Amino acid sequence: MNTRKEAGKSAGGNAAKVSDQLLERSRTDADTALRELESRSSGLTAAEAEARLKRHGLNEIAREKRQSPLARLGNNVKNPLVLLLIALGVLSYLTGDLRATTVIFVMVVLGVVLRFFQEMRADNAAEKLKAMVNTTATVVRDGQDAEVPLKMLVPGDIVRLNAGDMVPADLRILSAKDLFLNQAALTGESLPVEKSAAPASADIQNPLDLPDIGFLGSSVESGVATGVVVRTGARTYFGSLAASIVGRRQLTSFDKGINKFTWLMIRFIAVMVPAVFLINGLSKHNWLEAFLFAMAVAVGLTPEMLPMIVTVNLSKGALMMARKKVIVKRLNAIQNFGATDVLCTDKTGTLTQGKIVLEKHLDVSGNESPRVLHYGYLNSYFQTGLKNLMDEAILDHGHLEEDLQVKTGYRKIDEIPFDFVRRRMSVIVEDQQNQHILICKGAVEEIMRLSVRVEVGGEVLEVQPEHDAHRKRLVQDLNAQGFRVVAVAYKVMPGADHEPHYGIRDEADMTLLGFLAFLDPPKETAAEALKRLHALHVDVKILTGDNEIVTAYICREVGMPVDKILLGSKIEAMSEAELAEAANATGIFAKLAPAQKEHIIRALQSRGRVVGFLGDGINDAPALKAADVGISVDGAVDIAKESSDIILMENSLLVLEQGVIEGRRVFGNIIKYIKMAASSNFGNMFSVVGASAFLPFLPMLPIQVLTNNLLYDFSQTAIPTDAVDADWLTRPRKWTIGAIQRFIFFIGPISSIFDYLTFAVMLSVFHARSNPALFHTGWFVESLFTQTLIIHVIRTNKIPFIQSRASWPLIATSLIIVAAGAWLTVSPLAGALGFVPLPPLYWLLLGLMLLGYVILTQFVKTWFYRRFGE
Repeated sequence: MNTRKEAGKSAGGNAAKVSDQLLERSRTDADTALRELESRSSGLTAAEAEARLKRHGLNEIAREKRQSPLARLGNNVKNPLVLLLIALGVLSYLTGDLRATTVIFVMVVLGVVLRFFQEMRADNAAEKLKAMVNTTATVVRDGQDAEVPLKMLVPGDIVRLNAGDMVPADLRILSAKDLFLNQAALTGESLPVEKSAAPASADIQNPLDLPDIGFLGSSVESGVATGVVVRTGARTYFGSLAASIVGRRQLTSFDKGINKFTWLMIRFIAVMVPAVFLINGLSKHNWLEAFLFAMAVAVGLTPEMLPMIVTVNLSKGALMMARKKVIVKRLNAIQNFGATDVLCTDKTGTLTQGKIVLEKHLDVSGNESPRVLHYGYLNSYFQTGLKNLMDEAILDHGHLEEDLQVKTGYRKIDEIPFDFVRRRMSVIVEDQQNQHILICKGAVEEIMRLSVRVEVGGEVLEVQPEHDAHRKRLVQDLNAQGFRVVAVAYKVMPGADHEPHYGIRDEADMTLLGFLAFLDPPKETAAEALKRLHALHVDVKILTGDNEIVTAYICREVGMPVDKILLGSKIEAMSEAELAEAANATGIFAKLAPAQKEHIIRALQSRGRVVGFLGDGINDAPALKAADVGISVDGAVDIAKESSDIILMENSLLVLEQGVIEGRRVFGNIIKYIKMAASSNFGNMFSVVGASAFLPFLPMLPIQVLTNNLLYDFSQTAIPTDAVDADWLTRPRKWTIGAIQRFIFFIGPISSIFDYLTFAVMLSVFHARSNPALFHTGWFVESLFTQTLIIHVIRTNKIPFIQSRASWPLIATSLIIVAAGAWLTVSPLAGALGFVPLPPLYWLLLGLMLLGYVILTQFVKTWFYRRFGE
């Protein structure tokens, strides 16, 4: 049975079933939808919600569930290198070589078990931190609005949606005001779609086109709405497709590099093993012996510890970051963090404290004005959309609720929610004289453009260009002092016999009232963090929607040069090539639309840059997804946290520097193993093929090859504990398979030189041509000693043991393994393994060869780095 095809049919069938049900629900009116879902506008009771949760299960889809230990173990075993070892072990068993079978499966267990337990440790640490990240939905329960964890939602729940919220389940919209959803996760279409409560027409057949259904996986770009949950978890439209989309995440450069190296080694094996088998079979005429030896060589050439080394390094990095209250949602993001050479960051809430204080409320002449504050308060008080930091700063003047008698003196009629195109929002209130007053608050240039009158000293006057210029200078002066300024305008609407519906068209012909000035000081750690990132050769670029004057002030405060600022309006007119050039050369971008942040990141990536992005707002979500590493903070809106790879749980930016260093350390230790394994294997190709051709016996017994490899593997398990030279950490590190291949070709053959020198010593000095066991023992010891020693040379660009020393665990495992190898030649196991005691002169000659090996490798390595760099 083709299970993949069956799974695909099942997923397709589930999607069709869900589609039919959503189509049916969308064509009924809101009251009927509530009745059919056994719900009401006052929401479910706690008891009803609990009963439905038991019946329908948690609101989770397959990709969000934690991997079970059994599934994790299965995934670890499915690695191609592990499967190759298992196949070789089975072949050894079938040919009756039980000793080889035992050694091979010990290697498998060593690699898989170490990887499994390290992954579990990292996963457990991440789960504990994830519990601290609160992603909730506003739900009506027992007639009251309450924040409920997303996974606890059930069909029939009444949900409130505001800008920045993720749609927590499949919803039937009951009421909406200027609601626009981003459905890119479902459709790939970046433009938001408008939703309303009106029932869908019968001719709409595509569920994603339904105007009254909000889908799990989408997010609120602007507007407000109330909806009733129709389906949750795997029963949602998104959940029904999960089986067909799980695992399709695009491979990172790190994933691709590991895969390329794995297949490079497999190609080595594919060439080497048949050659060894044929040479030994034809020259020695013992085909079974040749087969067993070729299989042992295949095992020896397999870098079976690579999956464990990679995972343990990444997991160790994740654990270190977890101790610093940083959640790593995707392990490979750690390495990408280390490769980052450009960090793009939003300004508000990232460089700044995000604790905005309302400092001034001025009329159009620059004088303090309580009336400006009062209108600003009414606007923030009555809006139901996403209240930003400036709204919270205004509402901190809580005494105004009583002073203005807000609850009794005003009645909210309507609102026009904020969006990032208009950059303003309005509420319409009715005062005690039954007047409808539209109060608009937003970006200064937008409000001034729509205002045809100004209020000065209680008198309303027509706008005069010369006075407008004065007001613009007033705002610029405030910006230059670091204030973020928004304008407040109003409009008395004509009366109506019925409740009118207000829209964007009403935000015109307004009267400018004045300005609100807010102060958002830089974080204390911002300047130091930027200085440290610069020392690590990470360029920091500011991408903000704020105006250029405030942005320049904040940048100067944190020590960033402000010689060039590129505005969003100029970016619009640029071609892709021009933007790539400008993005690379510019450090500060202001007045950007959300899509422009994403365009800048893509432009930098087109120039070969590895880009990190730090953001926390709705407008940052596209950029977070586009970046190689998306970084958010715990206080970010839901969609920003969902789009990120890494979440900072604490307010300090210094952890960014530590994350970059940790990423580079992880990559450095992985590269150590890869360079060592690859160069050693490449050298072994020449040694084994040559020895097989001229010796009348096997160069080494199969069990000896396997024992050598097992001991060597054990010595490598301590690589993740090793330190990385401080100067190696100062630059971004990227994966380049070409550089690794170059290293292999120059360093690999050095080991063959000393292998052949060992052959010469064993044959001419100790006359081992007539004593194969002595030859086997001599090469076994020399091979184990040189392979174990070489990691100490390759692990650093400096002089080993003198200028740079390995970690104590790595030194200890190296000493233990060479001691164990020497002991095996005289141990009770020597006979079973085919070893004999080596003469004292051998050990003296071995010491001289090891010294020569280190000196020659160090000389070639130094020349290599001077010639080719990193």
